[in-house]
Amino acid sequence: MATAGVLGGVLTLTALGGTSNAATSGNGAGDHSKPQARGGQVGAQDASDARIRITPGQGAYDVGINHPVKVTVSNGKLTKVTMTAVATGAEIPGTLSADGTSWQSNGRLERATRYQVAAEGEDAKGRSATGNATITTVSPANDFIGHLSPEDGSIVGVGMPVTVSFDRAISDKAAVESEIQVSSSSGQRVVGHWFNDDRLDFRPESYWKPGSTVTVKLTRNGIQKTVTFKIGRSQISTVDVRTKQMTVVRDGKTIRTIPISSGSPEHPTYNGRMVISEKFRQIHMNGASVGLTKQDGKPAYDINDVPHAMRLTDSGTFIHGNYWGGDSIFGKVNTSHGCVGLPDVKGGGDGKQPAAWFFDNSMIGDVVMVKNSADKTMLAPDNGLSDWNMPWTEWTAGSATS
Repeated sequence: MATAGVLGGVLTLTALGGTSNAATSGNGAGDHSKPQARGGQVGAQDASDARIRITPGQGAYDVGINHPVKVTVSNGKLTKVTMTAVATGAEIPGTLSADGTSWQSNGRLERATRYQVAAEGEDAKGRSATGNATITTVSPANDFIGHLSPEDGSIVGVGMPVTVSFDRAISDKAAVESEIQVSSSSGQRVVGHWFNDDRLDFRPESYWKPGSTVTVKLTRNGIQKTVTFKIGRSQISTVDVRTKQMTVVRDGKTIRTIPISSGSPEHPTYNGRMVISEKFRQIHMNGASVGLTKQDGKPAYDINDVPHAMRLTDSGTFIHGNYWGGDSIFGKVNTSHGCVGLPDVKGGGDGKQPAAWFFDNSMIGDVVMVKNSADKTMLAPDNGLSDWNMPWTEWTAGSATS
């Protein structure tokens, strides 16, 4: 699975200070010295020989605007490549080579913009392969950059925190935090929390009020930058591992109950509140990328075309379509390596399938809560956008200005 960051947009934080050293590592919230990992849905299939590579790779920051983004494939051909600006959905034109083995974007990219690249291909036997990457282009030269999520002008779910990820470790946290003001038209009190030296999140005590507008203001040396985004409807989906059902509640009303298959007893799904941070119509999932391998060193699973996948944690937890498990598992047995699987078909082309419905009816920032899992490990609040797992008193204590 891709493990790159979920932080969108780019906020130019001119001369905010800090050190020239790299940001310190670690989760920074409680005792979580070991990285948390959850794999994808268990299953086997005839793997494609095609291998897709996207350059620059997943999670790249400071990508040059005059250099084309390239996609190549070995042992196969590309069948489809799309590159879109995350904030606007605008598609970037590109050219596919005559032999179908490479693609590259055309023209100049925009500065300080986040792009998502999705590539599909197949090998000589027609077996599909996919590749995905989310990249962010460079800001104006000599600026000290903070990557801001969510995007300016976006509409997000009620669970979406404001996240600023700095390119350098911040030494004077109080000075930096005081120059970033986050407010909501709902009047909710919003407080910042430092997870480590380079990540600062803001949220209210409870979820954002549906329909409200959140404003982020940066003020420094008389220069002000403002970013606004809107909160959409409230959608809270609860996965009950014991009953193997997911209940989707929108604006306080249950709109659907979906049978699921979550983590097996050997690989239980995390308990806790998670937030959808990325959406992929198809994604390649490989157990080796999250440390899940067999005794012979091969990945515990390798599925090229997992449909309707939505990221829940940085460490690899997704909620996604499952076409290989069979109807016998959903609502009856938990079989995955930690992900939450929903009924689907190969290719994800049947819009009537529960996974397709949930994908189409979910947005970035929606909350997925897992309960009654046998897992004993607390989901770290900084594992993805899981901020809501931290009690409010502990959250406010992590502010440098409160």
